[in-house]
Parts: sequence; C-alpha cells; structure tokens
Amino acid sequence: MEARDIIIRPLITERSTELMAEGKYVFVVDKRANKIEIGKAINEIFDVKVEKVNTVNVTGKTKRRGRTVGKRADYKKAIVKLAAGETIEFFSA
Repeated sequence: MEARDIIIRPLITERSTELMAEGKYVFVVDKRANKIEIGKAINEIFDVKVEKVNTVNVTGKTKRRGRTVGKRADYKKAIVKLAAGETIEFFSA
C-alpha cells in the first residue's frame, strides 16, 4: 500500500485537539495497516519524525430512525506521537 492509501484523514475532535498540545495527532487509517506502516506513511506525507504509534479499532455505533436500524462504519484510528519540536499544520492561518 502507498502512504496516501494508509492515511485516510485526520480525526479532528475536541480530545484530539487537546492531544496536539502534547505532540500527538489522531488519524483515521486503513484497517489492514500496522503500526510500522502507519509511522512510515506519516513520515513520508508530512516529513516529520514519528516517535510512537498507538492504534485503536473503533466499532461503529448502532443507530435507529423509527423502526429502521442501521450501523455506522467500523474504522481504525492511530494516535501518532511526534518527536520533540515536530508539528503538523492542519489549519492554515
């Protein structure tokens, strides 16, 4: 897999924004990717030094609308810790 196929999108939530102050960034990644592949992909795309990668398999919630029952998609997220002094800019000023 190529780097752009592994990293799907950044996950921007209130908690992930707080983690950015600690040098940790959260991404939605391909379910088949492992920690080594994720670290290499972040390094290639953003040109930063990755210190540590943690992954979480997130199960989609079951949702109802009247009698119709549906389910949100399952996904895998990666919490990437960068080396000291490294940053990733998601928002331009």
